[in-house]
Amino acid sequence: MIDTHCHILSGMDDGAVNADISMLMAQMAAADGITRIIATPHIQNNYPSAENIQNATRELNHRLHHWGLPITIVPGAEVSMTMDLDTMMTYTINHTPYILIEFPHSHIPGNSKDIFFQLKIRGYHPIIAHPERHPDIIRQPKILFDLHEQDVLVQITADSLIGRFGPAPQKCAEYLLKKNVVDIIASDAHSVNDRCPVLSKGIRAAAKIIGREKAFALVTKNPLAVIRGDSLSDCAHA
Repeated sequence: MIDTHCHILSGMDDGAVNADISMLMAQMAAADGITRIIATPHIQNNYPSAENIQNATRELNHRLHHWGLPITIVPGAEVSMTMDLDTMMTYTINHTPYILIEFPHSHIPGNSKDIFFQLKIRGYHPIIAHPERHPDIIRQPKILFDLHEQDVLVQITADSLIGRFGPAPQKCAEYLLKKNVVDIIASDAHSVNDRCPVLSKGIRAAAKIIGREKAFALVTKNPLAVIRGDSLSDCAHA
């Protein structure tokens, strides 16, 4: 499996607090059957820089290789919808056109559709992070349906499907799966004690809704296309 959303790089955001926690997160992920992780630190005031992320990813991969852990870290980021367009475009996943974007928790900016359109016409592929946890989308899922129809991709959190964030996000995540608007399932892991790098429990829950084959595609086939920079347009409306 491939985890496309993980705060595993130490000292960069509210994720791993040190290098030892990064290693423990990698061990936990490997034990769950995850072979690749996209490191997605939050970007605040242009920190960390894309270069910082690449260097930290390289260093962590070196440590993982040294200790014989069968897992590879891929550089990425989680950017805010409030960030300016030029800055957004510097924080792609693995140097591909894919960008992981989160909405402010308080609201969905009124210019969101235009921002996504501007990214698309420049050749980028935006992915919305954890929309099932956003109050506006929980109340009005059609907001997300409209964006998905414009080829904006959707990534939900595995733990949402097992009730980790409460009944409303769980119900929303299940509804999005039923409506076929989920392209990727990820962990959004921050530590080893809470919000852990585990996908299997969420995938088992998803399989009960959409079947095992479709559920596993959301943590294998589709994430691999993202890492490679391949098109997911067929997957988005499959």
